[in-house]
Amino acid sequence: MSDSISSKIKNKISEDLSPTRNITGFHLKIISAIAIIWSLFQLWYASPFPFMFGVGLFKGLPARAIHLGFALLLAFLIFPMTKKGKTGFIDIILACSAFLACIYIYFFYDQIVDRGGILLDLDLNFLGSQFVLPIELLIGTFGIFALLESTRRVIGIPLVIVAIAFLLFSFFGKYFPEIISHGGLSVRRLVGYHWFDQEAIFGIPISVSLDFIFLFVLFGALLDTAGGGKYFLDLAFAMVGKMRGGPAKAAILGSGMTGLISGSSIANTVTTGTFTIPIMKKTGFSKEKAGAIEVSASVNGQIMPPVMGAAAFIIASFIGITYFEVVKHAFLPAIISYI
Repeated sequence: MSDSISSKIKNKISEDLSPTRNITGFHLKIISAIAIIWSLFQLWYASPFPFMFGVGLFKGLPARAIHLGFALLLAFLIFPMTKKGKTGFIDIILACSAFLACIYIYFFYDQIVDRGGILLDLDLNFLGSQFVLPIELLIGTFGIFALLESTRRVIGIPLVIVAIAFLLFSFFGKYFPEIISHGGLSVRRLVGYHWFDQEAIFGIPISVSLDFIFLFVLFGALLDTAGGGKYFLDLAFAMVGKMRGGPAKAAILGSGMTGLISGSSIANTVTTGTFTIPIMKKTGFSKEKAGAIEVSASVNGQIMPPVMGAAAFIIASFIGITYFEVVKHAFLPAIISYI
């Protein structure tokens, strides 16, 4: 009976956390197809096959642009304009336009490099009148807007406010106090640097996500879906379940082992907490203490190698060391935190 209740609680929480909870039918099939194509692209990019066959080789910036393009495409299709609304025509237009703004970099990468950061303008003749269309300025501006809007939908407004504050600082730098002031950037330079260069939006975080994070999260999710998370939890209860405070010990041990395959503290809590918290409460723990034990144990799962949080991959890239070095040095602190 307890297992049945725990299973229902876990399913309910998973539904609430799942961004596709309200998506069904053809819409869900489209999203699934895009996710599968994205995964296949990532697997191909990470494999030795492009070098073996000399086909499908991707340069750094174009590959990052494709990676972000898939992310924006899914973000607009999964998260509607309002949280309680449904994905509509505007969301589809935004999704396709954001994807095209990223894919543009892939198709015209060589021309962008040849121009050395100068954005392309088109001279058009319409009804006898000539005018200049700043095509890349418009594409880059829309791309930045699409990234901010997708961030608002997926994560929330605080991160968007921080990003906009820094964009405004870049533009209005000469009006700030002397200690932090600078000459300021024109709109063209600002857009060109952020959207058509590999130092800003397409910098180290996107590079690390493309090269490492996506694959680790993908294989960790596959292992968890295949029953890896439940296996670790069952093993934890089998090892320490009968000891004094056994459910709490099982929560800690189970969270630690789940951390092996999940770099997400939320996923860790959902996987283990729906079983351990009710059992801890039944054995005499207060609900506050049961929740605190589970949450602290699940959060520590982010530093449990080999699949850690995104920060671990960024650390490796910034410092210039291999990810294995980060794993090696993170292993002992992670074990100590659980002991």
